[in-house]
Amino acid sequence: MSVALLIVAIVAAYLLGSIPSSVWYGIGYFGIDVRKHGSGNAGATNTFRVLGKRAGTVVMLIDVLKGWTATCLASMLFYMNEIGETELLMYKIIFGIIAIIGHIFPIFVNFKGGKGIATLLGMVLAIHPELASVCITIFILTLIASQYVSLSSILATLAFPVLSWTGAFGHPEPLLVVFGFTMFILVVFTHQKNIVRLLNGNENRVNIFARSKARS
Repeated sequence: MSVALLIVAIVAAYLLGSIPSSVWYGIGYFGIDVRKHGSGNAGATNTFRVLGKRAGTVVMLIDVLKGWTATCLASMLFYMNEIGETELLMYKIIFGIIAIIGHIFPIFVNFKGGKGIATLLGMVLAIHPELASVCITIFILTLIASQYVSLSSILATLAFPVLSWTGAFGHPEPLLVVFGFTMFILVVFTHQKNIVRLLNGNENRVNIFARSKARS
């Protein structure tokens, strides 16, 4: 693969990840900058909290799509015969991570974005949809039981490398296991304040069954 094409793909992955869906959607449809409300975080969770379920769902789906699309850039290069099958997973991981970095540090809004969970989910769906489905199930069950989005995100992220490592979905792929644990460390890093609040018993809860407040 040419260096120029690789650079174009890397920039495209970063710009996809940088799309500040919560900020643009909140300001465009509600006249509200979610960064000035709730937790102040420019992510799907704070959008749910500030603008309600419908807006939060839209933002979450866009963020998932960002990660999925950026990761699939590797598949596009594969079908263009620019990379081989043995390199496909490596490039999927590279482009997906770059998209997550873009989400956390988006160029469009002064490099202050969200925590990257939804974008990570999109990436994982593009890499291993079956394993991603199990992680989603773990996230949902934990959220229902605890009402903590942060705890649900951390446990679901940890489940990915653990299940990969134990061979629950076939022979363990070392690169996938290393990637999974690296992402878990990143999620723990971006959730430091949440972890402190969890330990102190004052983390924000989200009742997914509560009716959303109407927004004008």
